[in-house]
Amino acid sequence: MNTVFEALSHPVRRQILTLLKTRPMSAGELAGHFDLTKPTLSVHFNKLRDAELVAVERRGTSLIYHLNMSILEEALSGLLGKKDQTP
Repeated sequence: MNTVFEALSHPVRRQILTLLKTRPMSAGELAGHFDLTKPTLSVHFNKLRDAELVAVERRGTSLIYHLNMSILEEALSGLLGKKDQTP
């Protein structure tokens, strides 16, 4: 869970996740929203992948990023201290 919170700690990574809430996007589409170098964005994408906050699909030469909501929901639940209350 620490990797998730570490990934969420940076504003650029939070913005990437916000963009992915609307739909899956290619790395190039995401890069168009930031004034950052490709290597810098690559580091952010890798942090999000390592935390399993995004999934990546290769389509030809493009990498398509998808938001992994289940990990986000789990992190939020852990942050708020919610316990599973199933009988």
